[in-house]
Amino acid sequence: MFGIPYFKADSSTFVFKTVKGRVRQKGKGLSFFYNAATTSIATVPVNAQEAPFIFNLQSADFQTIQVQGQISYRIIDPERTAEMLNFTLKADGKSYVSEDPLTLSDRVIRSVQTIIQNKVQASSLRQALKLGQTLVQIIKTELYEQTALSDLGVSILDTSITAISPTKDTSRALEAEVRESILKESDDAIYARRKSAVEQELTIKEAELQTALTVQTKEQEIAESRMQNERTLLRAKAETARERLEGEIAAEQQRKGLVVLSVENRKQEADAEAYATTQQMKAFRELPVENLKALALANMQPEQLMAVAFEALAQNAAKIGELNISPDMFSQMMKKAAR
Repeated sequence: MFGIPYFKADSSTFVFKTVKGRVRQKGKGLSFFYNAATTSIATVPVNAQEAPFIFNLQSADFQTIQVQGQISYRIIDPERTAEMLNFTLKADGKSYVSEDPLTLSDRVIRSVQTIIQNKVQASSLRQALKLGQTLVQIIKTELYEQTALSDLGVSILDTSITAISPTKDTSRALEAEVRESILKESDDAIYARRKSAVEQELTIKEAELQTALTVQTKEQEIAESRMQNERTLLRAKAETARERLEGEIAAEQQRKGLVVLSVENRKQEADAEAYATTQQMKAFRELPVENLKALALANMQPEQLMAVAFEALAQNAAKIGELNISPDMFSQMMKKAAR
């Protein structure tokens, strides 16, 4: 009314009231009447601002990559910001006279883009697709070190990378490669399982063969032990037979010696008897016949004497006229002979 409008700002807006080129009032959430003809008003929002971004970049191996994210920032020095950029309102108090306030988020995003682009261009496609958290740390570190934003009175609150993706064709190629890799891993797992089964079967076969070999070795040892025992028994039997034979040979040699000695003794006895007989016969030859008969008759039995008597009777039968011999005499001789 009457060219004196009323202005009221909220608590998140820093207001500069300038009259004839001089700042008369400044602060957050100011409200006042002002002369539109001589007063200019600049408002700087000091609340947190969100700036989403999408960058189409190229990796070191010339592959297109899209990086999506969002950055939060806040004007912490509105006076410096108002010095660097024009935040003056139009006469209606509703819109800015310049586009500087709208370009502030673009300035912040360009700073972020520069950092991300430098990192992506130095990485291969595979490396760039894994840069999510790394980029967040790099952005926070390098933005704090840059003076461009601090000169604007801007402070970065937070940064997030929501997606890093290649083009559709590249994504399909990577998916195919990963799919083939997964299939290969599956084939490798099947092969490894089969190989393990074969190795286990081989281990079992080797164990069976080793067991059979051990059994065969034990059987061979038993057979050799049995043969050794049989050889020992045979040697013992042969030794016993040899000792028996040696004993028999020794006995035969002793018997031979005994026979020789017996023969020698008998020979000596025969020689002695022959010598005695010779001497006796020599004595008999020298003795008269009557003496010899007397000696012979002296050693004879009655029946022998009777036989000699009958022999003499027979020799002198021509000289005997008549001779009577009774049976009683012969029966008595027979009885004596039977005794």
